[in-house]
Amino acid sequence: MKLNIVLLMAAFAIACSPGQSTEELAVSKNLPYNPGNKAIHIYETSKAGTERLADKGTVEFGNAGQPLEWEVAVFVNPEKQFQTFIGIGGAITDASAEVFHKLSDDKQKQLIDAYYGANGIDYTLLRTTIHSCDFSSKSYTYIEEGDKELNTFSIERDKEERIPMIKRAMAQASEPLLFYVSPWSPPAFMKGREHMLQGGKLLPEYYQSWASYYAKFIKAYEAEGMPVWGLTIQNEPMAVQRWESCVYTAEEERDFLKNYLGPTLEKEGLGDKNIVVWDHNRDLISHRANTIFGDPEAAKYAWGIGFHWYERWAGGQSMWRNLSNVKESFPDKQLLFTEGCIEAFDEAEYERWSNAERYGTSMINDFNCGTAGWTDWNILLDHTGGPNHVGNFCFAPVHADTRSNELIFTPSYYYIGHFSKFIRPGARRISTTTSRSHINSTSFLNTDGGIVTVVMNDTEEAINYKMIIGEQQTELVIPAHGIQTLVY
Repeated sequence: MKLNIVLLMAAFAIACSPGQSTEELAVSKNLPYNPGNKAIHIYETSKAGTERLADKGTVEFGNAGQPLEWEVAVFVNPEKQFQTFIGIGGAITDASAEVFHKLSDDKQKQLIDAYYGANGIDYTLLRTTIHSCDFSSKSYTYIEEGDKELNTFSIERDKEERIPMIKRAMAQASEPLLFYVSPWSPPAFMKGREHMLQGGKLLPEYYQSWASYYAKFIKAYEAEGMPVWGLTIQNEPMAVQRWESCVYTAEEERDFLKNYLGPTLEKEGLGDKNIVVWDHNRDLISHRANTIFGDPEAAKYAWGIGFHWYERWAGGQSMWRNLSNVKESFPDKQLLFTEGCIEAFDEAEYERWSNAERYGTSMINDFNCGTAGWTDWNILLDHTGGPNHVGNFCFAPVHADTRSNELIFTPSYYYIGHFSKFIRPGARRISTTTSRSHINSTSFLNTDGGIVTVVMNDTEEAINYKMIIGEQQTELVIPAHGIQTLVY
């Protein structure tokens, strides 16, 4: 499926370092913008329409008046700037790489261009796993069982499919990808178990071995020409899953970070790697932040805190207010969305629009609560929602039917693209509110002075609304179950 999209802006790189001084942060806080620009360019995707990320042309701003109570409006204030944006992307897992290598050369190129090309949705973040996860064909590690000294450590397995795909992505990206890594479980013997599945805990006698394992992995990947920006300590550390998993209490993760992982990375010359704690849902994030960031010796090693969106399925609503609490409580630490996907795969439901709207809703609210970057889960799965060695089949934004060598671009792909294609690393989020709850919006100021506002309507009716920026306004219509990106 081709994208008929005009690339409007150049890419700008950003150096993200937890060592940035207060003075440097103050200097970089406000980006310049051009309030005299009268044109607003519209890109649109809607459930009823046949076009995706469609260029709808431009409209002009006029002078703004006092909005009336019955009018729907989006208010943007570029003078009020917040977190710096680091990127949007997804994970290249073993499953993604296995499916990718079953495709013909032209389909492989189409997939890489669609995600990482300037004419695609131009991803800027990339995550991968440290050895296996559920989205692998089987469990494996990089060492022989019982090798506490890590003498047998080798990433040769990854060189077959995963690393070549990652290198393709990095080569195609319009700017250097911010690349980070995450483990699902230590090797089984480090938990005193026969397998890595169904939770368990890292035994204290293996804390140092496991910390050294991260360092070996990072060095091995960087030796292959893949710079690693950072790592999370443990994927979902409070979940006992039927796949690879490992449980850490907040205190255990804190102590592992400050006594083993942080010092080990520094000793190995990897002290510049950005460490992300938690890497689980929004529900318990405040407790984890309070415990780790409240300890100065642990906090000095942590760039920020990662989170997923799966608390929605635990019977409650998405806990966005917890993100705001963490950002307000620890303003020097960053928020990073590290994983989200639509579960319960059904091959007949590729076009299920609510999947895409879940992405749009989460991204807008996560960003508005202070999130710096946003990472989807598998970028590619097959027509079964896998491969997955424990039957945990899920949706991805793009699927490949390996029976017919066909790529299926779901609505979720385009909804993500409404953000990733236009908001570039180094942008600052700017104040954006709406006058009604049935329309949702976020805005960023790019480093070139241009503004990007994303507006989403998940109702059954089209909505007329005003865009008001200072003394300028324009009147627009967003279709039912639609999303718009406004560039001005």
